[in-house]
Amino acid sequence: MSCRTRSFILICCLTVLATGRSFGAEPLQFNRDILPILSDHCFACHGFDSKARQANLRLDTQEGATRPADSGMQAIVPGEPEHSELIRRLLTDDPDLQMPPQEGGKPVSAEQKSLLSRWITEGATYQKHWSFEPPAQVDPPQIPQVRHPIDRFVQARLNQVSLNPSPIAAPETLLRRVSLDLIGLPPSIDELNEFLRASADDQEAAYLDVVERLLSSPHYGERWGRWWLDQARYADSNGYSIDAPREIWPYRDWVIQSLNADLPFNEFTIQQLAGDLLPESTESQKIATGFHRNTQINQEGGIDREQFRIDSVFDRVATTGTVWLGLTVGCCQCHDHKFDPIEQKEFYRLFAFFNNQDEPNLKVHQPGTDLAEVRAAQKTAQQQLAEFMQQHLAKLTAWENRLTSAEKNKLSKDAQRALETAPEKRSLAQQQELFAVEVGKISSEFQTLQQQLTELTNQVNGIATTMVLQERAQPRQTTVFIKGDFTRPADPVTPGTPAILHPLVTTSESPTRLDLARWLVDDANPLTGRVIVNRIWQQYFGRGIVETENDFGTLGTQPSHPDLLDWLAVEFRSNGWSLKDLHRLIVTSHTYRQSSGERDDVRRIDPRNLLLARQQRLRLDAEIVRDVALKASGLLSEKMGGPPVFPPIPDGVMGQGQVRRSWKASTGPDRYRRGLYTFVYRATPPPSLSVFDAPDGFSSCTRRSRSNTPLQALTLLNDAAFFEFAQALQKVIAEDGLETAFRRCTGRTPDADELALLGKLEGLSAARVLLNLDETVTRE
Repeated sequence: MSCRTRSFILICCLTVLATGRSFGAEPLQFNRDILPILSDHCFACHGFDSKARQANLRLDTQEGATRPADSGMQAIVPGEPEHSELIRRLLTDDPDLQMPPQEGGKPVSAEQKSLLSRWITEGATYQKHWSFEPPAQVDPPQIPQVRHPIDRFVQARLNQVSLNPSPIAAPETLLRRVSLDLIGLPPSIDELNEFLRASADDQEAAYLDVVERLLSSPHYGERWGRWWLDQARYADSNGYSIDAPREIWPYRDWVIQSLNADLPFNEFTIQQLAGDLLPESTESQKIATGFHRNTQINQEGGIDREQFRIDSVFDRVATTGTVWLGLTVGCCQCHDHKFDPIEQKEFYRLFAFFNNQDEPNLKVHQPGTDLAEVRAAQKTAQQQLAEFMQQHLAKLTAWENRLTSAEKNKLSKDAQRALETAPEKRSLAQQQELFAVEVGKISSEFQTLQQQLTELTNQVNGIATTMVLQERAQPRQTTVFIKGDFTRPADPVTPGTPAILHPLVTTSESPTRLDLARWLVDDANPLTGRVIVNRIWQQYFGRGIVETENDFGTLGTQPSHPDLLDWLAVEFRSNGWSLKDLHRLIVTSHTYRQSSGERDDVRRIDPRNLLLARQQRLRLDAEIVRDVALKASGLLSEKMGGPPVFPPIPDGVMGQGQVRRSWKASTGPDRYRRGLYTFVYRATPPPSLSVFDAPDGFSSCTRRSRSNTPLQALTLLNDAAFFEFAQALQKVIAEDGLETAFRRCTGRTPDADELALLGKLEGLSAARVLLNLDETVTRE
């Protein structure tokens, strides 16, 4: 018996043993069943990258796989696994012939070998990678008594494995869940009571009313703004060892306000990538370009500034590919992609879009400022202040007449100049200066009027600055860099996009960032819609329909519900790219509203809950852990926007590293702002955020880690800020009782045993325990 015959018999046996079914079963699909094996085990040496390709064998295309390699053998002979060199190399015991090689190769399992053999027997048909094909126009399956389209897709998949969805969660759980998911804050006691009353009459109507209220809340933009800022790698410092503070918070506020206004996602994209290039671009649109100013800046002495400028451009290309395309474009900086059909030259064509900008700081008004309205308010404040000063002029005159020369010399230069000016010729500013010296000390009314006028004047003048992009008048020349080394320029390139995707449409001789931005949100783009709806789905269920949310390429996972993903992507685009419509669609489904309770049948059939027969318990994001404690303790300041704040942090944290950084804890309401507004140094972020897995801002974060560590519990017990929250919650317990405090933390009523156990603790200890409960820091 020949070696090939023995191999073929072995293949047939493996197929039956591994799959439990004969060759007459449902045909294999290349994208679903075969591509993951080839990309995981073969493409590094036999894929798209021609420079890394071994033996002149290419397995990522049918043409390459079926033509003779350097050995003269054909890797794949469709219909004939016994004559396919791929199969022989997988089965041989000869270490010189075995593939993948024993050294450095990843072993192929018996089941995977069987699938490859069966696929070749069935004709070895290739498909274009699923994510590079446009989303299909699919209709939701028809399922009796299931109305919501999302539920129909999910139920159809559950029916295949004989699972039913879980029942809807308890009203208290559901209200807390949707509140945390849409605005990042737990419901108040009044909101809980009202929802319970309304649900008793009509639970569906009560829930839909809550969804609309939450989507209309300004806190919606704060909660989902943080989601986007993760991807924008937002932080408040420059990074590297010096890590000096930077002012870019107007971009953060622009994101919040844009989401609250439900700016269509295509416009949201265009303004961030190319707002400065829009016709008659507004200040707001220029602020939006801060997206790509969130790169690090190295301020060390003796550095090559051009090197770090280019590093920033590398980051912009990679981030654009990750955020909008879900592709690891950055892998092509040094060579052709080893797994996806993207050439190194195409990376530098994308690089060319981001190589022609200056990086100025723009003096701006706070995003959303209505200048006409502010100027009118400023005029009113000036009149009120002038009237006040006129009414109190005799007080001021008496003080001026009493002044001695020695006292005058102690005044500020501005005050001295005002005194040297005749009273009838003094400007409003000079009058203010003199009133502030004497009257301002004793009149709170004057202080209030002066502060109002100062704030309004600052808004008119635009005292803040923010980091933006601005196109250069004289463009730079872009070349490929050999092995990604900027000191080794090679062939020049012009701006362009990867050939595997849809064509770039441009009306100019040289395409611009504006053309690129429009290309990303073009209806023909197969990726952007899928990528964004998948990331939003991930926020609600803990994982995306595509689990590798940052890689829709050949190494990425297959969608668990491909038809649902395509339907959502098409629906998103058809509804005018409305994010609020997408949120509404998801949270009104039964799939979202069902209980997260564990079930034996789900654990047995679908242990990772990929098919969504129940909801998923999720640890809260770091900022929301803080926000929940602030809301429960009654300390939360709901002030929105403006410069970042400095809540108390442990002593010594900012003394680490090469530079001692300033951290003066905020006082008053700023001490109790939402976590979103906390100042974040990239090198030394606030420990209470880091310990709960907040991103550091060094690179785009498309999915946060979720850990559960003892350090988190210690932070909730002992961190200075959380100790203050516990002290405030202790007052709640003293005034309103343990049950109220428990409900404020968890959203539900405690049972008798829980109350009895908590009652054994002293007030502050009980408050610290409540803030430390798993239920308090978890979304059920």
